[in-house]
Amino acid sequence: MKYMIMMYGSQRDHDMLAGKDTGGVVWTQEDVAALHAFMAEWNQDLIESGEFVDAQGMTAPVHARRIRLREGVPVVTDGPYAETQEVLAGYTTVECESFDRATQIAARLAATPHPKGANLEHEWYVDVRPLAGAEEELD
Repeated sequence: MKYMIMMYGSQRDHDMLAGKDTGGVVWTQEDVAALHAFMAEWNQDLIESGEFVDAQGMTAPVHARRIRLREGVPVVTDGPYAETQEVLAGYTTVECESFDRATQIAARLAATPHPKGANLEHEWYVDVRPLAGAEEELD
């Protein structure tokens, strides 16, 4: 079965990773390098185990557009969205034996390096969801 591990972030998170001063925790070049090295190793472990399917990072939320219907007419809103603090920042798709195994893989992301002072227990989470391979698997 395939599972998607979805990672979330905000425009502020993207700005911090880009080295911009957001008035919060500052990511140094070393912090960013440690994060990238961790993710590269995590992905490589999945490749070597045969569980890796795909992974993509998203551009900053400021580059997003949301389309909603209002009175039957599509309305486009440019990001980032004031009503939503966090959006999909990236995902990894794995194919593994069980939901428990996919959860175990995702839980390794809790060890992702962050700068000192980051309140991870309040800010950090990922979602894991099975991918429906057929219409009957949608429920």
